Amino acid sequence: MSGFVVLIVLFGALLHASWNVIVKSGTDKYLNAVLVCGAAGLVALVLIPFLPLPLAPSWPYMIISTIFQVCYLFMVAAAYSNGDMSLAYPLMRGTPPLLVAMAAGPLIGEVLGAGQWLAIGFISCGVLTMAFGSRRKTAAGQNTSRTVIIALVNALFIAGYTLVDGIGVRVSGNAISYTLWAFLFNAIPVVSWGIWKYRGQLVGHIRQRGHLAMIGGAGTLGSYGLALWAMTMAPVAMVAALRETSILFGMILSLFLLREHISLKRLAGALLIVCGTVLMRLV
Repeated sequence: MSGFVVLIVLFGALLHASWNVIVKSGTDKYLNAVLVCGAAGLVALVLIPFLPLPLAPSWPYMIISTIFQVCYLFMVAAAYSNGDMSLAYPLMRGTPPLLVAMAAGPLIGEVLGAGQWLAIGFISCGVLTMAFGSRRKTAAGQNTSRTVIIALVNALFIAGYTLVDGIGVRVSGNAISYTLWAFLFNAIPVVSWGIWKYRGQLVGHIRQRGHLAMIGGAGTLGSYGLALWAMTMAPVAMVAALRETSILFGMILSLFLLREHISLKRLAGALLIVCGTVLMRLV
């Protein structure tokens, strides 16, 4: 993987951690997620007319990805409503590289070498350290066992849409166009649900946090768009792993912006995951 591609993916990782902080902040995580998703769809709608349509073979992948992405978004909000971002975020982002790497061979023919599997071992150990080192209540109303379960289930959705989009973007003919249409499709069901669910709160919430939603929407769109572009230049499993350096960004942001406590066990687990992603880049 070239140095330029690495820098692009790392920048995307920072954007990804930033929009997760926006969803976590505030009192209603589900409504925050709706606004961020809607903002991303709005940005996509503005840009779509200036780009060609994705090629026909990519549309089925886009539709399947939309289902996974919508489930993922609501699971993010559920995880952050239940527990600390510094626990949920590493689990959601650290597990998918392992799942993607195991599935990439039989599904898309990307066979990993011994060094890459060693990197996956680091990632797995990091996830286990995070999970088993945090099975306790950290605050009133926050059961970490439930947070771990939600985060790990969400990892399945993340691995699913990563593989689907990794294939879809390669047959789309235009990575940017594919990304924009995918986010527009994601926004339609999520925003529709939000309008129905939050009829009396939506306008006030937009006035209060609309500027943050636009930042978060641009962040999630840019983050995933950069990752999808990178998947056209490098193996999907490697990009998926390198992208999870967002874990470190997420923990740092949650510490300084959300004032969340980060235990030594959580920090050790996150560092193991980061070491695994770096090793996967080097081999």
